[in-house]
Amino acid sequence: GTVLALAPATVELVQAPAWLERDGRSQPLAPGMELRNGDLVRTGPGARAYLMLAEGSRVKLGESARFNLHNRNLHPEKSFSGALDILAGAFRFTTGKLKKSVPRDLAIRVGTATIGIRGTDIWGKTDRDGDLVALIEGRIEITRAGQATEMSQAMSYYDAPQGKDATVKALDLETFARLARQTDIVAGDGAAALRGQWKIIAGAAEDQAAALKIYDEARNAGFSTRIRLTTAAEAG
Repeated sequence: GTVLALAPATVELVQAPAWLERDGRSQPLAPGMELRNGDLVRTGPGARAYLMLAEGSRVKLGESARFNLHNRNLHPEKSFSGALDILAGAFRFTTGKLKKSVPRDLAIRVGTATIGIRGTDIWGKTDRDGDLVALIEGRIEITRAGQATEMSQAMSYYDAPQGKDATVKALDLETFARLARQTDIVAGDGAAALRGQWKIIAGAAEDQAAALKIYDEARNAGFSTRIRLTTAAEAG
């Protein structure tokens, strides 16, 4: 019989607008979507997305992020083998509390820096000013321009400004809170979950063409949308 390979990651929460790009096609990112090898996840301004790796680690993406996934393991639920690429924006990678001992052959690339993960909680960002990687818990090794830096001090960060040498500094709680907010979805942010309690009606239309126009506009803007037929009585 055919063995169906488990998806290396699934979409957990989305604060739109966000998109999944696969095989040259773009579609709005929605909770429950399975991510495949080579998929690109993109978030828009003010957006966030939470992705759950099959082995129990969570990746949080901040706004205007571009994220690429490469998994080499046929059993991604047992351990993740491959690379996570942060091409733009901010991210946080956190392993599940019970999954800290899962063997991972995982590289996270953040701009010009490559992180070898033995850590359990890291935050990073890449933009035109340079790259930053914060170690919240665990141990990591960062390689940049052939220079390797071991980091094992919790609450420290690796600062690599564009065109300059990298330095490791202490991460104070106030700075950490500011960084974490860039990738966190908090109550009131308006995020979509698989079993969310609320829905937003983007518009009502009298005919199919008008309904499809609203649908297409919402999806192109990065909002996962459905069309629902209602009777005149329901529409009130």
